[in-house]
Amino acid sequence: MTKSLTLLGIESSCDDTAAAVVRGSKVLSSVVYGQTALHAVFGGVVPEIAARAHVEKIDHCIEEALRTANLSLTDLDGIAVTAGPGLIGGVLSGVMCAKGLVAATGLPLVGVNHLAGHALTPRLTDRIPYPYLMLLVSGGHCQFLIVEAHDVYSRIGGTIDDAPGEAFDKTARILGLPQPGGPSIEQIALGGDAKRFVLPRPLLNQPGCDMSFSGLKTAMLRARDSIVAEKSGLTGQDQADLSAGFQAAVTDILIEKTQRALQVYFKMQPAQPSFAVAGGVAANTAIRDGLMELCANNATAFIAPPLNLCTDNAAMIAYAGIERMMHGESDGLTLSARPRWPLDDRAAPMLGSGKKGAKA
Repeated sequence: MTKSLTLLGIESSCDDTAAAVVRGSKVLSSVVYGQTALHAVFGGVVPEIAARAHVEKIDHCIEEALRTANLSLTDLDGIAVTAGPGLIGGVLSGVMCAKGLVAATGLPLVGVNHLAGHALTPRLTDRIPYPYLMLLVSGGHCQFLIVEAHDVYSRIGGTIDDAPGEAFDKTARILGLPQPGGPSIEQIALGGDAKRFVLPRPLLNQPGCDMSFSGLKTAMLRARDSIVAEKSGLTGQDQADLSAGFQAAVTDILIEKTQRALQVYFKMQPAQPSFAVAGGVAANTAIRDGLMELCANNATAFIAPPLNLCTDNAAMIAYAGIERMMHGESDGLTLSARPRWPLDDRAAPMLGSGKKGAKA
């Protein structure tokens, strides 16, 4: 196709209601309605509350995205929507809204894997060529992917338990810090001593690219309890030192495992070696800086999308839909919402399986 396709993207897989309009590789608008305040008192995302908030906000979000782009539905070439994986109530909210718009306009409907949205974001922002190595690191996922095409992904490693973002959130709760945990820990860690506490780096003594963060979270809990038993509470400096130590441990794990993933990727002899990172945890400055230095030492281009495109957003969904449509792909009104949807369905499930299929 020579024409630059213009798509509306809709994202509602977790606790952000988002809509965006993308034309080709240009983001015309990107609107995100967050739900942090709704879930703060519970210490984490409550699926039912998230689903209800999506239903209330999604129409307004779409209207704002179209208004900002100075377009109407008749100016679009299609509608892309996250069809999974994610909290099923939220995913359903987006899919049903998209179906309603498609039924009314006759536009093509394109279902997008949320993880593919993240994985293809470097194509949107930097137009990097295939194949490239991708570290998808977020609140619910952590995996190394070799992205060979818009629909061909090879997973070469991932977390066997908690995702890093989940570990950040749980650690913040352990330390009495506000949610979301990632930004809270990063901020307070600036004034901390990362060497004060000896924390584990799980699986670094094991070969391969798989990771584990559950044991690190447990070690943080024990370190906190030890301080509380000694002092009857945590001081601000204790919180800062524990946060700095935790962040350093996560960074060390990701850097070492990325080094191993690069060696696997290099065996493909890519003409332009590129490493990209995306997902909410990719917004962490310490992690970004460590990965950037690693890539420089390995003569590999480092790509990290702007921070607003690292966290959940609909621009990435619209762009992933564009790549699908450029290959003649679309879905009908039978599109289903999927709580589980692995990108590489040839790989064994990292976190188990169930009646709904393999987890992502």
